[in-house]
Amino acid sequence: MSQFDHRSGQSIEMDGASLYYEIVGQDDGPALLLLHGGFGDIEDFNGLLPALTRRYRVIGVDSRGHGRSTLGEVPLTYQRLQEDAERIVDRLKLDRYSVIGFSDGGVVAYRMASRGASAIERVVAIGAQGDLPEDDPVRGILAKVTPESWRERFPSTYDSYKRLNPAPRFDAFARAVLAMWLDAGPSGYPNDAVERIVCKVLIVRGENDHLAPRDALDRLARRIPDARVLEIPGAGHVAFQDQPELFLRGVSEFLA
Repeated sequence: MSQFDHRSGQSIEMDGASLYYEIVGQDDGPALLLLHGGFGDIEDFNGLLPALTRRYRVIGVDSRGHGRSTLGEVPLTYQRLQEDAERIVDRLKLDRYSVIGFSDGGVVAYRMASRGASAIERVVAIGAQGDLPEDDPVRGILAKVTPESWRERFPSTYDSYKRLNPAPRFDAFARAVLAMWLDAGPSGYPNDAVERIVCKVLIVRGENDHLAPRDALDRLARRIPDARVLEIPGAGHVAFQDQPELFLRGVSEFLA
């Protein structure tokens, strides 16, 4: 099987939530952890899986509250998502692995790698900033989002949420995600901690991604000891879906 289907996975309990994950690909291949973005789920990566599963053992995690993972009652933060992902890594006993994280998943990947020496070999972060200062224009964009506006603008994500989630509470879930995006405390963006990352990092952005400006990602790359930026022409925020062939070409070379 080379697709995530939300039927063949497993769940573990963590801090009052049920966390869902699936594994596809090569049983004896290098481990590759996929972390999706806000309001998404593991099926977002299905367009990449035919290529990735030829070599890798691919682990897709539905973030807390997303897909088939429940929200629980604790505050939703990037730190919480980091701890959730690390719990699954521990359960699977992954000695070495790489991470592809999109948007929120990229922020979580930075946080995981920021622990310094770790089992992470490489990180691919797509459309993900390492900080979000109070004067950053992106913060202003995110602050205007409401559960209602999200439903109206992205109805397919709302429909997927209702279809998949075992305990749907969309408004509470959406408010939790929006609060996470604006979290300026230590449970939020990694900020200075990115300077402790020791693995190789590929920061991917779509040419037209207004949520991950090129100058912000260039600054981030300079703070990480071994990082570079890959810009995908003609792509927006979801670069891996907008231009999958270009994305896979660059990422495959990086992960090899």
